[in-house]
Amino acid sequence: MSKVYIEEEDFQHIDFSEKTIKQGNYEYCSFQSCDFSNVELAHINFVECTFESCDFSNALLSNTGFRGVKFENCKLLGLRFEDCNPLLLSFDFKNCQLNFASFYDLTIPKTHFTQCNLEQVDFTNTQLAGSSFDGSNLAKANFENTNLEKADFRKAANYRINPDQNRIKQAKFSLNGVSGLLAKYQIIIS
Repeated sequence: MSKVYIEEEDFQHIDFSEKTIKQGNYEYCSFQSCDFSNVELAHINFVECTFESCDFSNALLSNTGFRGVKFENCKLLGLRFEDCNPLLLSFDFKNCQLNFASFYDLTIPKTHFTQCNLEQVDFTNTQLAGSSFDGSNLAKANFENTNLEKADFRKAANYRINPDQNRIKQAKFSLNGVSGLLAKYQIIIS
């Protein structure tokens, strides 16, 4: 299969489960209201692309490249981001549904999760230094051996982070959220 190079194109209302997306590089492209659910995105590189109101639920990300990508109002349920190409991997999420996604063992510092639903997301062994979780719901998200140094949780909700199992030096937490750091002690805070 020959690979394509596509630059500065707009894709709107395309169901890629019916119309196959071609392998190759997509740079500075925008995707609006596209359906990538259950689609194999192997060996496709998205560079400085934006995805708005797209559905990626259960897409296969084997060696997929995301570099400087922005997701807004997207559904990204169950994605295994650890299968992505780690080279220059970077993305930001705004108003996205990321439930059951996994970022296991990735290096993605300074990632912004703004107003996202991150229920039961796996952040085990993830390097998230300087990341922001502004307005995000982290119910049952798993943080284990995670680098959260200088991360901002001040406006995040429902997180449970064990300070003994994670690096949290200079991370920011609101006074109301401190209970999420003390949950392992099973103490009552009132």
